[in-house]
Amino acid sequence: MDRTVTFKGASLTLTGKRVKEGGRAPDFKLISQDLREVTLSDFDGKIKVINFFPSLDTPVCDLQVKEFNKKALGLSPDVVVIGISKDLPFAQARFCSANEIKNEIVLSDYRFSSFGLNYGFLIKELNLLARGSLIIDKARRVRYIQLVNEITHAVDFDAVFNKLQGLL
Repeated sequence: MDRTVTFKGASLTLTGKRVKEGGRAPDFKLISQDLREVTLSDFDGKIKVINFFPSLDTPVCDLQVKEFNKKALGLSPDVVVIGISKDLPFAQARFCSANEIKNEIVLSDYRFSSFGLNYGFLIKELNLLARGSLIIDKARRVRYIQLVNEITHAVDFDAVFNKLQGLL
């Protein structure tokens, strides 16, 4: 069964495997801003807060990355905050530099779409990621999923970080 989100009210199809709360987090292969391949295993031993979004070039995504970066500042060293979009690594590096994004690791799914496909957050019609957040614990279990139904709306930041506090 297909899942959908909307963009300004128009229905869009999410494709890929559907990740479930309580299930094992599938691996992914992303590209860092210095063009290295990065996998979920690179963050073993940490609680992973993943912030995913369509594009840094939109006001809501801009806000989302800045807010996650700000909230990441006071977190335990056992937590890593990861931002994922299909923006090119060069654009991500420029954005992070211009906005002093230092507490969140921003990675690109442009080459493999493995995060989007392995988690079920790839928008078929746009080849972009949907908007949302998830938390993966140290044992690689998905502990929280927030998928924003209308991608022009923001993530509920308080819900994400309240859930994280309950896991620490």
